[in-house]
Amino acid sequence: MPADFTRLVSLACHDLRTPLATVSGFAKTLLRQDGLEDPAGRYLGMIDAAADELVELLDILSLAARIEGGRYDPMLRVVDSLELVPDATGSGAPVEVDVEAAERALRALAHGAARHGGIEVVVSVEGPVVSIEPVVESAAAIVLGDDPKDLGSALAVGLLRALGAEVALEGERLRITLPQPA
Repeated sequence: MPADFTRLVSLACHDLRTPLATVSGFAKTLLRQDGLEDPAGRYLGMIDAAADELVELLDILSLAARIEGGRYDPMLRVVDSLELVPDATGSGAPVEVDVEAAERALRALAHGAARHGGIEVVVSVEGPVVSIEPVVESAAAIVLGDDPKDLGSALAVGLLRALGAEVALEGERLRITLPQPA
């Protein structure tokens, strides 16, 4: 990707945040009001959820553009791997990652596996390994970013690899091995 294109993507992400923050802010404000009846309340909830999803996608796209343009300077920190996925089960271990970026990427992969597999996925942690399962066969290439039908998943895999993680599919289990401190 040419450096000019990565700069354009970064600028687009930045410029889209302001109108998106306006949509999100007004949706959240209206949702807090009493007496909101359906279907308006349900529609506002959908708008709010979609705005939050767009923020996540813009953040991860911006990170990917910085990686591609050689401008990514990760803020590495040692953290327990279990803290990266709040709803995960298991036991963690110290890993060294850019915490915010790793959290965002792991959320995107779990979301992509559930969305394209049409099923609920389970995220578990065992030491430095985060597992997302099941990743059904029809969703595997999408979640790994090999079939570009899910922007979040495709960018998440590249981001995790840029942080030094290994990402592999083992049967129906997506295995992400996060780097441990030296």
